[in-house]
Amino acid sequence: MDSFNNLTSPATLIATRRSGKAREMVEPGPDASQLADIMAAAARVPDHGKLFPWRFVVIENRAAFADGLLTAYLAGKPDAGRLEQDAVRQFAVQAPCLVIVLSCPKPSHIPAWEQELSVGALCQNLCVAAHAHGFVANWLTGWAAYDERVLALVGGTTGERIAGFFYIGSQAKSLEERPRPDMAAITTRWTG
Repeated sequence: MDSFNNLTSPATLIATRRSGKAREMVEPGPDASQLADIMAAAARVPDHGKLFPWRFVVIENRAAFADGLLTAYLAGKPDAGRLEQDAVRQFAVQAPCLVIVLSCPKPSHIPAWEQELSVGALCQNLCVAAHAHGFVANWLTGWAAYDERVLALVGGTTGERIAGFFYIGSQAKSLEERPRPDMAAITTRWTG
């Protein structure tokens, strides 16, 4: 896997970043120091008003998180079968490292939209910073990102939302390139 020191430029770092599949990630994941560096780099985003409208939740007790996630799922879907329940548990424990990013907009004259854009930038930086440290990351949402019980489980409060679940680890298989947009099709040149 590439590490930042082996990449020729920041543009190469960004151009070579790809999402890994959380279910295919293996050890090693980042140690405490590496994870702190990854999160510090992620937090270097545009933030109009210096509001820090986001925060990290590092899930250290994955088994307890799996139990809480399953409880939340069953509260909304009490008839869930064994396969569904197993999938919920797997969501909680896949990959070596799990960080949840919360969107925490602040009351301010800064529009909520700008604060949300800052959260999105932080999320992308988290993936790029993991890549720079030689890991692969996967940003997932799904039902759990929109469930109030899960938000409460991870310490979220009223007005906060889960921006995503970020799985970080090493990839067991080679990553495949996915289709990318035709730049000419998505670029307009305004000339006045």
